[in-house]
Amino acid sequence: MSEDRIREIFENYSNIAVVGISRNPEKPSRRVPRYLLSKGYNIIPVNPHADEIFGKKSYNNLLEVEEEIDIVEVFRPSEEAKEVVLEAIERKDKRGDIKVIWLQEGIKNEEAKKLAEKKGITFVQDKCMYKEHIRIYGE
Repeated sequence: MSEDRIREIFENYSNIAVVGISRNPEKPSRRVPRYLLSKGYNIIPVNPHADEIFGKKSYNNLLEVEEEIDIVEVFRPSEEAKEVVLEAIERKDKRGDIKVIWLQEGIKNEEAKKLAEKKGITFVQDKCMYKEHIRIYGE
């Protein structure tokens, strides 16, 4: 994916549902969303084991999220990515939101990519949103 396209994602979308956000502040799945929150993005926690994260309601799944979702950021193992994409597609069919699915660094699933792209959802995989944001915009 080109740097221009990644820049477009950061500049045009602000509501980020984070599937697999951690309750543990030391984990990347908590540090990356905290960084994005500090840069003005709206973080929507999706973790069925937490009531709230960052003082915001945490949802069990994407279908329960009340707010509009632009980006689904995924912190789940590669083999679970397809399940998250299927849920995102179901939501997009019902609500018309979800423009981007972003699998964090180390997470890849080609089958999930094909499913998302077939539905017109931009798909990023194996890239860290924090690292990409810093690379493009600096500290």
